[in-house]
Amino acid sequence: MTTELLRATDLPATRREVVERARELRPLLAEAGPGIDATGADPTAAMTLLGEAGLHRINVPVEFGGLWDGPAFGGWRELIEAQIEICAGDGSTGQCWSTTTLVARELFTSDELPRGTKRQLADELLYEGRRFVASNAETGGTGRVVGRRVPGGVVVSGTKTFNTNSGGGGRDIASVSFALVGEDGDVETAPRWHALVRLDDPALELLGDWDNMGQRGTVSQTIRYRDVFVPDGWHFRVHVADPYFFGAVMLMHGALLQGIGEGGFAAAVAHVQELNRPSMPRFGTATEDPLMHRQLGEMSSELAAARALLLSVADELEAPELVTRPEEMAIKGFRAKVASTRAALDVTARIHDLTGARSTANRFRLDRFWRNARTFGSHDSIDAKNAFVGAFELAGALPAIPDYIRV
Repeated sequence: MTTELLRATDLPATRREVVERARELRPLLAEAGPGIDATGADPTAAMTLLGEAGLHRINVPVEFGGLWDGPAFGGWRELIEAQIEICAGDGSTGQCWSTTTLVARELFTSDELPRGTKRQLADELLYEGRRFVASNAETGGTGRVVGRRVPGGVVVSGTKTFNTNSGGGGRDIASVSFALVGEDGDVETAPRWHALVRLDDPALELLGDWDNMGQRGTVSQTIRYRDVFVPDGWHFRVHVADPYFFGAVMLMHGALLQGIGEGGFAAAVAHVQELNRPSMPRFGTATEDPLMHRQLGEMSSELAAARALLLSVADELEAPELVTRPEEMAIKGFRAKVASTRAALDVTARIHDLTGARSTANRFRLDRFWRNARTFGSHDSIDAKNAFVGAFELAGALPAIPDYIRV
């Protein structure tokens, strides 16, 4: 089956089936993981597998042929479960899939994006394996990306410094945030808009400058937009964020780390089972070694506790207004991300304590799990999140987010 031949009958019929398909693909993604890490190349084949499996049906509204109904974060429990399975297979592939997820949710909840555009995006996502890029970051760049109105559309110019999931190129789409500048030219007060730009547009310059120690296949490169024309119907004013958005994003971040941690744990267990070498000569085999049993049990429980917190909070997002206030959901999302980040970093850092010196050989690349977890875990400070949660515990009110987190 190829993405071009994907039919509605091939798509998952339920949200649970999305999770099951992700779980079935996990071994194939894990098999591809060492090569993706070694080369730093885009996980094209792995992303094709996810597209052929139709997993993004969970991110397309029912009215456009998807499985997403209810609130802005409908189906979030199953989505988080699927994300964990994908990220456990390969962290880079999981982050690329997660990026498309977040952009799709933003696009389909926009009141200003035309229905015809949404229909086309849904069809491409479901049947062509289209990938979306969140082109937002400008830190270290040349300043704000701006857009100016011209007959029939807008022209967008500037540099975005972090563009995860842009390595597929072709007809994949970047959702570019920009300041729509009027005749007064005041960028600071310009309203925030988004433009949908194909990566094969000749006015784009993809720098290929992503060369980090972990999440190497995310190709989070810099992109320069050189007077890119975006026709009407493919740009839109950014709407006010859903009040539960921040908590939902924290769960996605946590799920990415959770998956990497679980993938690292599974790889360590498989290596120990194959080698079956104890920690000390007094024990005959690893299966007879209580010290190894203790370490594995500790890691397993740590990961299980973090997963349980993630999924319990994700359940609340099905009908959040019936369960908790938006500010409480943000706090719960922060806690869940902290728990999964700490679990992933701890477990992946201890892999070689179990597997021994020979397991450090590059052909195994077991260190990739820690490098992946450490790279994404550095995205924003765990200390800042803990301080944010602590301030809420003392005052009972949500602190000012920009005081703690760069947004």
